[in-house]
Amino acid sequence: MMLRSCGKSLKDYPPMPRADTSLVPDIQNSLIHDELNYNKQSLAEEHVRLMSTMTSKQHKVYDTIMTRFNENKHGVFFLCGYGGTRKTFIWRVMPVALRSKGEIVLTVASSGIATLLIPGGRTTHSRFCIPLNVDEFSTCIIVPKCPLALLIQKANLIIWDEAPMMHKHLFSHGQLYVAISRVTSRK
Repeated sequence: MMLRSCGKSLKDYPPMPRADTSLVPDIQNSLIHDELNYNKQSLAEEHVRLMSTMTSKQHKVYDTIMTRFNENKHGVFFLCGYGGTRKTFIWRVMPVALRSKGEIVLTVASSGIATLLIPGGRTTHSRFCIPLNVDEFSTCIIVPKCPLALLIQKANLIIWDEAPMMHKHLFSHGQLYVAISRVTSRK
């Protein structure tokens, strides 16, 4: 499971023993399967609980984004505020709401610590194959039609916490703009 979450398998390490494939369920894309493999009932219950603790300002932000999502309109939203204003709380509520309905939500953050605060969080580097040392010539190494590319295409929402902490070259050359611009796109 850990290898699959990174887009790898034991096949990528030839000396390692491999599992009996007859014991593994037939999954076309394990990344998509993993993103859809949530307990919808418990997420729906958690959504109700989290919504009851939202402030009016948080509710306004949540409603604005969810309205665009429900209208199937693309959008990029930038949530800014001082530390402790519970911005990450909104990024916790939205995936719970959408995953409880069977939607694919990719939650990423620029630091490993921040990923612990959002459900299903991954670092931006690991999710989008961003090189650790970025310069003006850097690109994300995502092969067209690979499982990760298909996952990104099927994503209904991408939440990127702490995006301004990333290097400017990730944005100036549009390397991740496609992922960000599809924030509220639904298939």
